[in-house]
Amino acid sequence: MSDVHRLEPVPANLGSGTVLAAWERFVQGEDHVPDVRPLVAISWHRCREQYRVDPHLTKAPLAVAEPDRTPEYDVVFAELGFRAASVAHEVGSLGGVVTVTDATGRILSEWGDQATLARAGESHLAPWFCWSECAAGTNGMGTALEAHGPVPIRGAEHWCQAFHDWVCAGIAVRDVVTKEPIAVLGICCWRSPLPASASGWLANAVTMTQYPLRRRARDSGAELVAACAQARARSGAALAAVDTAGKVVIADDMASVLLGVPAHTPAVDPTLRWNPGLPELIAAARYATAQAAHQPDWVGSTQIFAHLADEPTSISIRPVFSSGRLIGHLVAFGDSEGARLPRAETSAPPRTRPRRLIATRDNRLVLLRLPEVSFAESRGNDVWLSTDQGRLRAASVSLDKLEGELADAGFLRVHRRYVVNLGRIREVERGLKGELSLVMDDGAHDMVPVSRRNAPALRRALDI
Repeated sequence: MSDVHRLEPVPANLGSGTVLAAWERFVQGEDHVPDVRPLVAISWHRCREQYRVDPHLTKAPLAVAEPDRTPEYDVVFAELGFRAASVAHEVGSLGGVVTVTDATGRILSEWGDQATLARAGESHLAPWFCWSECAAGTNGMGTALEAHGPVPIRGAEHWCQAFHDWVCAGIAVRDVVTKEPIAVLGICCWRSPLPASASGWLANAVTMTQYPLRRRARDSGAELVAACAQARARSGAALAAVDTAGKVVIADDMASVLLGVPAHTPAVDPTLRWNPGLPELIAAARYATAQAAHQPDWVGSTQIFAHLADEPTSISIRPVFSSGRLIGHLVAFGDSEGARLPRAETSAPPRTRPRRLIATRDNRLVLLRLPEVSFAESRGNDVWLSTDQGRLRAASVSLDKLEGELADAGFLRVHRRYVVNLGRIREVERGLKGELSLVMDDGAHDMVPVSRRNAPALRRALDI
């Protein structure tokens, strides 16, 4: 943090100007928020419509939940604590504070300028208080739990008016397998700008913290491959190994056909594992992960629709542990050993069907009715929506997340890059080699490819 003293420009009065005017209109119920960053506008919408946080809240609430923590998470907290403490003097000399927060938004530790720490305590910006978005509205720590990369929140960008004098930034450390947040590292300043290097320092700290997580995940992948080989020697069933998020690490010949992944091709690196595109299997793996955390000897069974199968296939799912730590599961096809999984858990997790999708156009928040959306496409780090209002960037940070939100609303994943509105399919076109493409019911009659492994699910959905 050698350039910590270079400051980024911010208004002298953090609560004035166009952002404050937009905040006042948005609090009153208006959706048009020019001159507000899309990240902030989307966060405001969550705070107002989903979390219903009082914008006139003056203090963060006391944290009431203790999240489940594994030894791996303790390693993350210790590493972040070390990195935060190492720069606390430099940040403190600028009147700032450094925080470490868990996955619920609860502050665990805090370092920095004593006068700023005392002022922070007045707003409960202190250990054991909760700063998630659902508790304290838009803020650097809480919004980092909802987004990827460093998240700076300045002045009137905070949802709660009482926090408009603060400037803060946060970044989440995420599990390299499940992508769920583990902790947040943050910097906060009172009525003064953040160090110019704050975002770079936060990103570097998280990168260094995730190195051991990636190494352990690769080791776990290799152990899952070995466990699958040992189980295959004892059983004639089609067999695959999946990680705790339901992604495939290795599959034998028959299982590879049912899962639509390459056979006998280990994917030990967490960034390269195979996504089978089977929501029922992913939900079953996540249910098994939750059960095994409390019952290590648990074994379950259910039925799923596999690729190239017209009827549901029975599977059993058996957790795999290494040194007492859950690393994944063995999935045996055609087997029904173990406790039956509840039906509600084998389909998409129950959720309220979204009435609207949120998108952005320049600095304007666009609320879309679901029938207005023809399809969603993943491009790079963004998700784009083809809509009756044109092509818009979605608020969702990933196509996987959007797929989960729309699974019970008439949308279907047909390709690794596309989720389509089944009600907006105009034609199904078959290519010379049997591949399918969809002609969408929109102004341009856009063509959407269908991958071979997703074709059976599409046929079932359309009854063709």
